[in-house]
Amino acid sequence: MATRGTWLLVTLVMAGFCVLALAEKPSACRCSRMDPEHRKNCGFPGITSDQCFENGCCFNSSVKGVPWCYDPLPEQESDQCVMEVSARKDCGFPGISSEECAERNCCFSNTIPQVPWCFFPQSVQDCHY
Repeated sequence: MATRGTWLLVTLVMAGFCVLALAEKPSACRCSRMDPEHRKNCGFPGITSDQCFENGCCFNSSVKGVPWCYDPLPEQESDQCVMEVSARKDCGFPGISSEECAERNCCFSNTIPQVPWCFFPQSVQDCHY
C-alpha cells in the first residue's frame, strides 16, 4: 500500500511541475493595456510578482485598491492587436472579412459581438511591465 501511495505522490508532483513549465509570463501589452478597474484577481494576498508571472498572470502593484496579480488581456495574433475592447477604433465596416481587414493592415477579432471586429493596431512602444 505504501508503494501505491508513493507512486501517487510522485505522479502528482510531476503533474505540478508540468503545469508550472507550461505557464508563461504574458506579453507586456497583455498586462499594461488592462484598465486597472477591469482587473480580475489571479492570485492571493501577499503573492510576489515572480509567483504571479509563474501562474501566467500579470503583476502591477502601482495602483492601490485593485488586484495586483490579475488575468491578462486575451492573446491576439500580434501584440499590436492586444487592447481592451473599449480601445478599439473601427477600421472596417459591418460584415468585413478577416482577409479584407488584413488588406487594410488592421487587426481582426470576431469573438465579441457589437464591437468593431476590424480595428486599428496600436504601437507596442507603450507596453511595459
